Amino acid sequence: MFALIAAAATAVATPVAKATTLTLTPAQIEQLRAAAASAGGPKSPLAQHAPWLTHTFAGIFVFSALLLIFLLAIQTTKQEGLSGTIGGKVESAYRGRVGMDKQLQRFTAAVAIAFILFATLVSLSGI
Repeated sequence: MFALIAAAATAVATPVAKATTLTLTPAQIEQLRAAAASAGGPKSPLAQHAPWLTHTFAGIFVFSALLLIFLLAIQTTKQEGLSGTIGGKVESAYRGRVGMDKQLQRFTAAVAIAFILFATLVSLSGI
């Protein structure tokens, strides 16, 4: 046990080597830059050859996510609470003009489909 403590004390007491400066040639610097660019660069062919397209997909994805949140927040439900559960939905066989709530519901469904589509495209594009 004492030998272990003595070894640790000598390891702590030993001075650390002085740091030296590293000089690189311009060719070595270019090699390091190329290695850094290839290591953190895009991985999919689409992201390599059309980065504007992948970023457009990402922008549309974020916009559709925010629009979907907004549309779901402003919708009103007709069957809230226990009365809607027991009573159910009353529909008429006569289909007149589509009301604002129905139009909002259809638009929300279209935005949800776009959200899923662009989420898939962004995940496959590799960004």
